[in-house]
Amino acid sequence: MVMTVDTMRRPVGEQLRGWRERRRLSQLELAIEADVSTRHLSFVETGRSRPSRDMVLHLAERLEVPLRERNRLLLAAGYAPAFQENSLDSASLKPVAAAVRQILAGHEPYPAVVVNARSELLDANSAVGLFLGDVAPHVLVPPVNVLRVALHPDGMARNIVNLPVWRSHLLERLRRQIATTGDPTLHDLLDEVTGYPGGEHPDGLDASAAVALPLVYRHAGKELTFVSTLATFGAPLDITVAELAIEAFYPADSETAAVLRSTTAAS
Repeated sequence: MVMTVDTMRRPVGEQLRGWRERRRLSQLELAIEADVSTRHLSFVETGRSRPSRDMVLHLAERLEVPLRERNRLLLAAGYAPAFQENSLDSASLKPVAAAVRQILAGHEPYPAVVVNARSELLDANSAVGLFLGDVAPHVLVPPVNVLRVALHPDGMARNIVNLPVWRSHLLERLRRQIATTGDPTLHDLLDEVTGYPGGEHPDGLDASAAVALPLVYRHAGKELTFVSTLATFGAPLDITVAELAIEAFYPADSETAAVLRSTTAAS
């Protein structure tokens, strides 16, 4: 189910059925999970019964529908949105922004970035400059998209030693995100980045990676090896917060750690 303008105009029952099918649940399975009768769920999906506001939110919660799409379900059912969307620099999200900055600063001298649900760069620490030194200016025109930066032939890709494997990892992650959210913007991004050269590993894995898939990056004539983590905020009630992700890179060996420390000390 791709979220288009036509999709958002569809009755709420059809949209709920779409999300159920996306999650590969039968009516019976969802009814049991949501503690409602299959008859009532069937009536909701076919439009024979108008769900209450609480029922829309209840089903959306069980279906793990993103907050942005929950608002759209509510609007389709004739109710006001339940979740706000504030800018990260707004007064209401000041504590969140402060926490993000603390995480970024605390992670130095190792690189870390903050992105939204569309992989657009919202913030980064100074150590990320190591990845951006050879990136062409046109790839960094705002809004900067980190997948484009990573995979564009004029971006990081030219220095990623294990590009086919890392590219496979990023593309598979994007495909999973599309499967979860149905965001049409992500479909467009996938079409774009899959058109870049670089190849893909046949099974998307690196057999030499004993613990986690590494990023091997060439910098100043040296090959630096990183592993990364992806963190999100727990129990968010704001769309912006729900869509934030912090990707932090860690040195996978002592040589990489030493280069990062010396780079920071020299700056």
